[in-house]
Amino acid sequence: MKKNLFVAAMLLFSCSAIVNAQKLKKFGSSVEKKIGPKTIKVPYTDNISYLGYASPGNEDEVKDNKKFYYIYVWVPLAAPELGVRMVSPANGDKIKNAVKSADFDEHASTKDFFDTYITLERSDIVSADKVTTEGAKSANWVTLASNDDTSELPKQPSGSSYNSLLRYKSEVSNPTKALTAGLYRVGFTTYKRGEVKGTFLAEVAAPIKIPGVVMAKTIDELKAQMK
Repeated sequence: MKKNLFVAAMLLFSCSAIVNAQKLKKFGSSVEKKIGPKTIKVPYTDNISYLGYASPGNEDEVKDNKKFYYIYVWVPLAAPELGVRMVSPANGDKIKNAVKSADFDEHASTKDFFDTYITLERSDIVSADKVTTEGAKSANWVTLASNDDTSELPKQPSGSSYNSLLRYKSEVSNPTKALTAGLYRVGFTTYKRGEVKGTFLAEVAAPIKIPGVVMAKTIDELKAQMK
């Protein structure tokens, strides 16, 4: 009986954690505002969401002995700041207008999750007609920011704060660090070496409305959304 109660409790905890992972607060920017005794981060005004499933063997690149996966983002105008956050696991029930990977729904009920580690990378591709699969492979990619753990996001089913969030401000005076129009990607893996397996929600946000921002797992899918 004790064993059955323990199993039931663990299942309840795991399911609760997946649900809680969807109860995200509004994605706050780096700008802070004091309201009474509290100081809050002013929410981003533009936000795009992607629901996906990562599985072993489908990584896009092995870098620094880690298996990296990429989500591509087209940003048609310069931005003062970009925010990126990732939560795993994710069931997607309360995420409106999210782009979904082809296999997300199939795995949405699973309890697989991973210790997220994210990067925001910018390429030297600044023209829409240069966005091609081969172009992305040969592009010069610069890592602007990265993050491993944050207490700003819900905890994972393990009870650890292993979800990730970063905010990057454009440095207009430095061309190599400015958020210009162009092709970006969100890279993700695990902090520790190992397999990446589980559902996830990735979001990219900006403090101003930028018409035409799209996000997809592959360049072909991205181009289809850019039309």
